[in-house]
Amino acid sequence: LELVLSGSREIDIEDWRRNTEYRGGYFDDHVVIEWFWDRVAQMSNADRLKLLQFVTGTPSIPFEGFAMLRGSNGPKRFTIEKWGEESSLPRAHTCFNRLDLPSYPTPHILRTKLHIAITEGINYAIE
Repeated sequence: LELVLSGSREIDIEDWRRNTEYRGGYFDDHVVIEWFWDRVAQMSNADRLKLLQFVTGTPSIPFEGFAMLRGSNGPKRFTIEKWGEESSLPRAHTCFNRLDLPSYPTPHILRTKLHIAITEGINYAIE
């Protein structure tokens, strides 16, 4: 019953990736997206949950998986959109389950900026 009400706290990376949309020029095998998923795979489950909470505002996923992720007004898939400059941190739109991810030139920069965003980046704005 707790699983149904609270969702799962164990992240299935393959389910997450299968149920992710891309915008702004990103696609599943874009190099930056490959680096992103490689980084997610290297993270501890606790850090994956921080990333999930950063982007969606929730620390767990529906027990049915990422296909049933909801936004502020109904079902809304996890989305990664190309945005910003190399100097920008990733930003999140929790109402839309969207991560705005700059096209970083190296996996190291992506890893560093993503870490800063999910551990120190708490900033809310209305879009």
